[in-house]
Amino acid sequence: MGASTTTNNPFKDQPHYLTKKFLPFALYCLLPLALLRLYFYPIPLSSPHYSLITTQNHQELEEESFYEINECDYTNGKWVRDKLGPLYNGTTCDTIKEGQNCISHGRPDMGYLYWRWRPKQCSLPRFDSTTFLRLIKNKHLAFVGDSMARNQLESLLCLLSSVSSPTLVYRDGDDNKFRRWHFASHNANISIYWSPFLVKGIEKSNTGFNHNKLYLDAVDNRWALDMNKIDMLVLSVGHWFLHPAVYYEGDLVLGCHYCPGLNHTEIGFYDVFRKALMTTLKAIIEKRKQIDVMVTSFSPSHFEGDWDKAGACPKNRPFKEGEKALEGMDKEMRKIEVEEVEVAKEKVTHSPNLRFEALDVTGLSLMRPDGHPGPYMYPFPFANGVPDRVQNDCVHWCLPGAIDTWNEIMLEVMKRWKAQLRRPTG
Repeated sequence: MGASTTTNNPFKDQPHYLTKKFLPFALYCLLPLALLRLYFYPIPLSSPHYSLITTQNHQELEEESFYEINECDYTNGKWVRDKLGPLYNGTTCDTIKEGQNCISHGRPDMGYLYWRWRPKQCSLPRFDSTTFLRLIKNKHLAFVGDSMARNQLESLLCLLSSVSSPTLVYRDGDDNKFRRWHFASHNANISIYWSPFLVKGIEKSNTGFNHNKLYLDAVDNRWALDMNKIDMLVLSVGHWFLHPAVYYEGDLVLGCHYCPGLNHTEIGFYDVFRKALMTTLKAIIEKRKQIDVMVTSFSPSHFEGDWDKAGACPKNRPFKEGEKALEGMDKEMRKIEVEEVEVAKEKVTHSPNLRFEALDVTGLSLMRPDGHPGPYMYPFPFANGVPDRVQNDCVHWCLPGAIDTWNEIMLEVMKRWKAQLRRPTG
């Protein structure tokens, strides 16, 4: 019993034994299998994917990463502080209408420049001028509408000028109502067509009748005659429908809006606005087989007092989430536009090269009462004290400013369209 007994453990050196014996055996077995796999299924060095990599240049490969299908609801979000600020200023581009160049006109508060729209469901990238120019390469983009269309156009031109300087190649009409710019770097054209009703109209004047005349059954030929030369349309109207007007279909008077003294039936303007939009979208569908169309939704104004008082739109920061509801005329005008665009989309469901989209910016714009020129539509309006009367612009948008977000969202829609064309069918 005093003698010790040693028991040999057969598993004592098992890990070392397995490594030494079985690993080389496994490698010897896998090597022939790998050779057989290569023999029967060689790597397709001439496959489409490999050919794509070897033949496409770096820029085209880079494009692929941008074109993603993003179905995000950009209307649902809030304005958040942004330390980076705008991509341009009032001196980096010479296309800003004087009345919207708030910085050069001496607006003292700069806080309105440092906000970004943050959707709840996704991110909204900062505007990428290079990507936008790629998407309109060899194309003609036209903004058609009233002064809000021009406001958005001038924002876009300023954003793009950071990459490529456009050349003004055409100008006609008072107040720069018809213009075209050419981007030689991408052989792209961007135009503006003044057409405040989209349909045929005769505008009121100081020397003639004091109401507009709208012909709701015919589109405005000032832009429609060029439709076959346009690859992408951005339509933006609304505010001119609030003015006194008489409405026609052919020679038949349908009624009027605010026309005292005329023997016409008062019919308001909501149904007329819808009819004008229906006529416009129908004409596009009938005349074009390949075109992209965006309808920028109604842009709210923010008058809080008389237009000729200093505090007509005094806010200096956005409304907080839930602080301001979309209602009344703003809500109704936006509703009409979104509904009619959806009708148009249904009509072209089987026409992949004919696309419509509502650029729904009404809600996010409503939250920016601080974004208008106000009294700074004129240079240094309070340089000599506060005058008794000072005209305010609480309709249009300072540049740079909140309206730049419209073009950021437009770019995301264009990228989604591009991705959908690349997506395999069937």
